[in-house]
Amino acid sequence: MILFLSALAVIMISSGHSADNKIFKIAALNTEIKALKSDFIEAKKQLLVLKKESTVTRLLVEKGLGPATQPPIKISVTNE
Repeated sequence: MILFLSALAVIMISSGHSADNKIFKIAALNTEIKALKSDFIEAKKQLLVLKKESTVTRLLVEKGLGPATQPPIKISVTNE
């Protein structure tokens, strides 16, 4: 009977340790998720700044390109 109770105690202790390890792992993963979300938001904010017309124009002027001075020409095709 004593061996049976001691075996049950060992099983309970190992089960408790395994549950604690899982809780610590979940907490670490939640911290990592928060960090990754923060990185994603920062990258998205930088992308929005880079997509602005003024930013694109400034970067193209630095490379020698500028906005068009004439409007585009409309080409119309008629089917005969």
